[in-house]
Amino acid sequence: MKPIRIGAGAGYSGDRIDPAVELAEKGSLSYLVFECLAERTIAIAQKSRLLDPSQGYDPLLEERMEAVLPHCVARRIRIISNMGAANPNAAAEKTREITRRLGIRGLRIAAVSGDDVFDLLRSGNTDIEKLEGPLPPVETWLSANAYLGVLPLLQALQSEADIILTGRVADPALFLAPLIHEFGWSLDNWELLGQGTVIGHLLECAGQLTGGYFADPGHKDVPNLARLGFPIAEVNSDGAAILTKVEGSGGLLSRATCTEQLLYEIQDPCAYLTPDVVADFSKVSFEELGPDRVLVHGGSGRMRPATLKVSIAYRDGYIGEGQISYAGPNALRRAELARAILAERLDHRQFSELRFDLIGLNSIHGPQLSRTAPVPYEIRLRAAGRAASLASAACIPREVEALYTNGPAGGGGASGSTREIIAIISALIPRESVSHQLRILES
Repeated sequence: MKPIRIGAGAGYSGDRIDPAVELAEKGSLSYLVFECLAERTIAIAQKSRLLDPSQGYDPLLEERMEAVLPHCVARRIRIISNMGAANPNAAAEKTREITRRLGIRGLRIAAVSGDDVFDLLRSGNTDIEKLEGPLPPVETWLSANAYLGVLPLLQALQSEADIILTGRVADPALFLAPLIHEFGWSLDNWELLGQGTVIGHLLECAGQLTGGYFADPGHKDVPNLARLGFPIAEVNSDGAAILTKVEGSGGLLSRATCTEQLLYEIQDPCAYLTPDVVADFSKVSFEELGPDRVLVHGGSGRMRPATLKVSIAYRDGYIGEGQISYAGPNALRRAELARAILAERLDHRQFSELRFDLIGLNSIHGPQLSRTAPVPYEIRLRAAGRAASLASAACIPREVEALYTNGPAGGGGASGSTREIIAIISALIPRESVSHQLRILES
């Protein structure tokens, strides 16, 4: 059978748009996939939807669609994305509005929902298996979304949808579904599903596969990162794939970049749990066929889990933060004096956590390294604390700013902020508790 070419148009919500346009124009694609949904992203989207029922989808959906739709329509490229976030139906309606504004007619736009299990979990009508300690109080919950697999995507593809917009779907499933659809893979062929999941996992972070988050000058050099090209997988019916990118685009696709991405966010390479298969990455191999062309094969798998992962977002207090800089002779001692003033001024009873960092000395590796590190000529003091109330959190940036006239000499560039903490905890629920819905719109 003819190979299928799938391009990765985004690896997170705020990703660059021009590499996706380049893929649509020059990638000879069958599918363009935008993976834009992290755990906290959907919680933020849920807050947006609560404020306005017409919102809750990816904030860059409109800009992305306007940029790529003319090219995708001209080249008959199907789009799959989780940019629906907390409101796939509204995302589909907005996309239809965009197509009409662009003068594009005759497209089928699918909205996949059903991942939102907030009401189900709050009702207590399903078993919940906790993964990370006790669940937070229900009254603090903001959202609960189950990770769907390929089934609703397959239904949308079989309905001849040109654009598919989902909520929370497992990242590799966005890429696995078109392979199952095109090649007719059985949903219990665990070896093929495992290999397809390898491909999806490699593509899901887009530019990370082509040298982004990889470059380390002098050790791992990557050419032309400013014009990083996003990856393409040319997949055969047996699951083997050639990974590549648009010729002339920036970045690097090599055995090393592929290996790093394969291991990214993997706890057990022999048992990567997804809704569709327990994938086994342990025998995956990469072979460089030429510049920016890597053959990947060897993925496998076994029967899918009986449960689905659920991400529960909840309100967990507030963070207050303030920063101020000191430079020149004696900068470190002045910053340390400012830290001591803040430590005395702030009421520790207001904060469940309170920390002070000397950025440029110990903010990442901690105080152990600072004992042997050279004395910096410039340094930035950061104070941050977790509080139960916004008012308590706001004490920190206020006290940091007061150091201008009530602290050591030469403080400058003070800044501060307060924000609500949206935390995430994971759980498992029986897969039969979750059902999906599919809605088709005609442009």
